Amino acid sequence: MAQAGQSVLAGQRLLAGQSVLVVGGGRHLGAAVARAAAAAGAGVVIGARDVQRAAAVAAGLPGARAIRLDVADEETVAAAAAELGGVDHVVVTAAAHHNVPVAQLEHDRVVAALEAKVVGPMLLAKHLAPTMPSTGSFVLFSGVAAWAPAAGYTVMGITNGAVSFLARHLAKELAPIRVNAISPGIVDSGTWDELGPDGKRGLLEAAAASNLAGRAGTSDDVVEAVLWLLGAGFVSGETIHVEGGARHA
Repeated sequence: MAQAGQSVLAGQRLLAGQSVLVVGGGRHLGAAVARAAAAAGAGVVIGARDVQRAAAVAAGLPGARAIRLDVADEETVAAAAAELGGVDHVVVTAAAHHNVPVAQLEHDRVVAALEAKVVGPMLLAKHLAPTMPSTGSFVLFSGVAAWAPAAGYTVMGITNGAVSFLARHLAKELAPIRVNAISPGIVDSGTWDELGPDGKRGLLEAAAASNLAGRAGTSDDVVEAVLWLLGAGFVSGETIHVEGGARHA
């Protein structure tokens, strides 16, 4: 299987001469997006709270750089925007999960989840959109949990659902700058490695059995959708579902 960034789409150099800020690009799907954008010809900036992790990814990409950016800290967002001076596209993969039953919710962690997925992207739009070209775009990350309620995933479901609405509202206000969202299903992006080999295998097998495609997603599935949206100049305000039809299974 080709690694993220080696797909047919990336090989077409679709983003040559353009700049892409990947917020949360220091690991997992964010890092895969950064690699693919670089392979597609973009000048990549990786924004992350852990700038050393971001720098490690950037070091392996031609012309890429890292910048400190914490979506929960507006000062870092404003400082990053001022330093960059302008970018063509922004991809936001930041997240702060709090997957527990409602009876175990912690106020600060609920707020952190909303800041990462909803408030943070609004602040990025506030500080970055004014210097973006009319052909620029934002790609936000929602998720299948919004359309598949499950006990213990209420915070994830609500924040992901809010992202879909956020894309629609920002698309209206920032036009002609485009704003869209990707809603992935269960994807083997590295996130689940912490479960251990058996736990991860069980999760991915369960995901494959519960969607129409009959397999778990890969990073490439999501990355190719992101690259398509970055170049889809007539698409705005949409949520693209990349989850093998899990909503319909």
